[in-house]
Amino acid sequence: MKFGITLFTSDRGITPAAAAVASEGAGFDSFYVPEHTHIPARRDAAHPQTGDETLPDDRYMRTLDPWVALATAASVTERIALGTAVALPVEHDPITLAKTIASLDHLSGGRVVLGVGYGWNLDELTDHGVPPGRRRTMLREYLEAMQALWSQQEAEYDGEFVKFGPSWAWPKTIQQPRVPVIVGAAGNEKNFKWIARSADGWMTTPIEQDIDDNVLLLRRIWREAGREGAPRIVVLAGKPDPEKLARWEDLGVTEVVFGVPDKSEAEVEAYLQRLAGKLNRTSV
Repeated sequence: MKFGITLFTSDRGITPAAAAVASEGAGFDSFYVPEHTHIPARRDAAHPQTGDETLPDDRYMRTLDPWVALATAASVTERIALGTAVALPVEHDPITLAKTIASLDHLSGGRVVLGVGYGWNLDELTDHGVPPGRRRTMLREYLEAMQALWSQQEAEYDGEFVKFGPSWAWPKTIQQPRVPVIVGAAGNEKNFKWIARSADGWMTTPIEQDIDDNVLLLRRIWREAGREGAPRIVVLAGKPDPEKLARWEDLGVTEVVFGVPDKSEAEVEAYLQRLAGKLNRTSV
């Protein structure tokens, strides 16, 4: 089982590049950042954690662009995986987003992990012209279209939301036929069927910790869909709990990811060293 770090990026505190270097140096396997293009000041959408329009953290209003953040991290690290927890592809043009992700995967030596979400903030999605009731279909088409651009010599796609004729696009992703796609969403049958059809794994929500039954459900749906191997399972955790970590590993969880604060570089480095010690990670 691997261990990763997520930094809820903001325009204050440690930079993504410095956090990624510190995470790699402390022996962690992956480094994730989130995405919100903006937060509408007046919203009808309820946050999953608070249950209403209030936000649990002001960093939702201050997030950095994830691909710029990860590009800076890629330039100063060598082995750590670089991912999103989570990105919102439907808020972008899929052709240019495919180029951005492929460029990052190419320049990082094949280290990109694409964590995606359907988007809880329907008001944010609406500002991007996303029909809330069609956001799952839209995301599926985006992923299929981007995979075509990443893997085919002459790609084309004809969908409801994405259409382009035979086209050339390089670089191709080093990871083929696509970078790993992990869906961050609540653990339920509807989401797991979507994952089994269109993604490579599941990322839990921060408030979901009792995952035993859901892991078994995902594995059953995965098999019934005819998928080979096993889905990636990434758990967003709080503090490390040895008993829970051991149980998750027995369940087949592939990665556990811990958050770090957007504090000073020295404070984050010290936090990472303490966390690495609790997890018996070896500094490099």
